[in-house]
Amino acid sequence: MKEKMRFERILITLQSIYILLTALWPILHIESFMDVTGPKTDVWLVKTVGALLLPIAVALLYQLTQPRSLTAILLGGLSAIAFVVIDFYYALSGTISDVYLTDGIVQLVFLLGWMVVAMLNSRAPKGKSQRNGYV
Repeated sequence: MKEKMRFERILITLQSIYILLTALWPILHIESFMDVTGPKTDVWLVKTVGALLLPIAVALLYQLTQPRSLTAILLGGLSAIAFVVIDFYYALSGTISDVYLTDGIVQLVFLLGWMVVAMLNSRAPKGKSQRNGYV
């Protein structure tokens, strides 16, 4: 049981820090961001996406202070799915730089981690999972 909780906390920490760093990077230094990811025509849009990612990172970090919740699984897993689809589809179609395939792989690892957390929690007895904060 403690190993499950530890794995989930590590996953939340890693994903939230990764999202936080990738969200802040284009906001704070768009030039270096474009040096790595390629030129952008709509810089405002890149910064907007970064700003929209900040609440996801903060919400995941906040989950570390709360009783266990399905919210972390949903937020972490669904945001990873969105990035996997976007990164692979647009990088493989040549619309965005191939460097986004690396992000897609990282997001895929996060998604697999959330799938493990969800499966481990689904195996817990019903009463037990509710006592641990999952609803």
